[in-house]
Amino acid sequence: MSDTDADAASTAESNALRTPIVAVLGHVDHGKTTLLDKIRGSAVSEGEAGAITQHIGATAVPLDTVSEMAGDLVDPTDFDLPGLLFIDTPGHHSFTTLRSRGGALADIAVVVVDVNDGFQPQTIEALEILQRTGTPFVVAANKIDTTPGWNPNEGMPIQATYEQQSGNARSRLDENLYEIIGDLSDEGFSADLYWRVQNFTKNVGVVPISAITSEGIPDLLAVLMGLSQRYMKEQMAVDVTGPGAGTVLEVKDERGFGATVDVVLYDGSIRADDQIVVGGIDGPIVTDVRALLQPRPNAEIRVEKRFDKVEEVRAAAGIKVAAPELDDAMAGAPIRVVRDRDLDDVIDEVEAELAEIQVSTEEEGVVVKADTLGSLEAMANALREAEVPILRAEVGDIAPRDVAVASTANEEKHRVILGFNVDVLSNAETELDESEVKLFDDDVIYQLIEDYEGFVEDLERAQQETVLDKIVRPCRFRILEDHVFRQSDPAVVGVEVLSGTLKNNQNVVKWEGNEPTRVGQLSGIQEQGEDVSEARSGTRVSVAIDGPTVGRQIDEGDELWIELPEKHAKILEQELSDDIPADELEALTSYLDKHRKRDPFWGK
Repeated sequence: MSDTDADAASTAESNALRTPIVAVLGHVDHGKTTLLDKIRGSAVSEGEAGAITQHIGATAVPLDTVSEMAGDLVDPTDFDLPGLLFIDTPGHHSFTTLRSRGGALADIAVVVVDVNDGFQPQTIEALEILQRTGTPFVVAANKIDTTPGWNPNEGMPIQATYEQQSGNARSRLDENLYEIIGDLSDEGFSADLYWRVQNFTKNVGVVPISAITSEGIPDLLAVLMGLSQRYMKEQMAVDVTGPGAGTVLEVKDERGFGATVDVVLYDGSIRADDQIVVGGIDGPIVTDVRALLQPRPNAEIRVEKRFDKVEEVRAAAGIKVAAPELDDAMAGAPIRVVRDRDLDDVIDEVEAELAEIQVSTEEEGVVVKADTLGSLEAMANALREAEVPILRAEVGDIAPRDVAVASTANEEKHRVILGFNVDVLSNAETELDESEVKLFDDDVIYQLIEDYEGFVEDLERAQQETVLDKIVRPCRFRILEDHVFRQSDPAVVGVEVLSGTLKNNQNVVKWEGNEPTRVGQLSGIQEQGEDVSEARSGTRVSVAIDGPTVGRQIDEGDELWIELPEKHAKILEQELSDDIPADELEALTSYLDKHRKRDPFWGK
């Protein structure tokens, strides 16, 4: 090869287009894994041996294989992109919150929705994350083969198989599809069946599929390729020979290698002798690649125990990196190859990206743990929106020190750990059992926050009830005519409670002009001959009042009030007005009005 040819080849390599990264997400059991397994399996059987490589947490499907699977819908000569890389991580859908240079790791996403079940909590959460990160997506309306009366046509494009169905099957499927389109509209997305969408930047395409029969999968691949080619070509231009940039998917121990990181490489390349900088719990980790490992071609990563060593991997790809000092590496953190760059510059770059995800904390708040940096960021955003302060936020499983930190909170509502997609270490279980710290854990962020908010509401309600129990409650009541049972020591009379709550052992006042006069103290309440501790508005009871004599201090037809201490009146008006019944609030307002006629600042 001449020097000119070598230069041309080098330039072509440095201007190569990388594979778009596709995230597949959706509610549990809606068919994400089945869809990926079908694409992977079809790719293996359709493609030539070795044409497809299943990397760490990712399935690479080359353009020729996409074309084989999609049939007439994808003509490889129309595309410059090399194919599609499907992210496939075991960690639920948390990879949707993994980052690359401040954005989402995925270039495009597929939200899988069961046509029969429609939107579920994880569907809605996935859409919120995609909206926040600005990631374009399509909806795969899965399980069309379960439509009553459906006659499957293996691997056929959706419109062709739809035309061959009975009228009943089509109308049932249409009903479910329009339900999904309506759900998308409720979440703020304009959507339609993909072949009716003119502009994919403004509308979401819905692709009906079956992950079991492969119907509609040709359409899904065609839409993903078309969107990537049309809207993302510039993003895909990378220098595949340059120093690599990627995101850590998972940190795992591998026998013989110790701690390793599973990485999705989205730019440049990584070689077996590179120096790398990886984001860690206590800052950037500088280390040297000991080995680049990938599962044997087409193996399922979750069960694969044997790996092949490779010398170099180019973007976009998944790869396992073995290197010393990786124990404190973080899922979701950046990884950068140093190569011919200044090490300090690369460290600064990693530090800058870590700082971008730094969760702002306060002196009082809850402890948050999440499985990846991206999940932590999504949790922090959601908590900020819910106005929940954060004391500490970290990636990783719940450890004893988290319990220790949470237990130092002053308020009970902050003696809490919120764990997203994480486990509790066994020694932390004991600490939790012996402490007052409450743990909330879930794999749906908004469900987690809803559970916590419910706990806070219950707590505040219980606290307010305790306060209300200790506070004198407002009440206005009237002595009934012909209901004097005893004139004095104590006076026993029948009364009607006009508004508020009449409670025993409270002082009773009577207003004369603008002045309240204390006339005695309630020493008993009876309803239909039975002793009761209180009576509510609208009831008639007999009461014993120590102090007055009927005919002197009080009389039939008199309106009487429970005497409110000024401090209690202030608390009721300013802090508890939302927590007392409307009639009690009415009694309070009338009582305050009477006092404020002679002293405008009374109870303020």
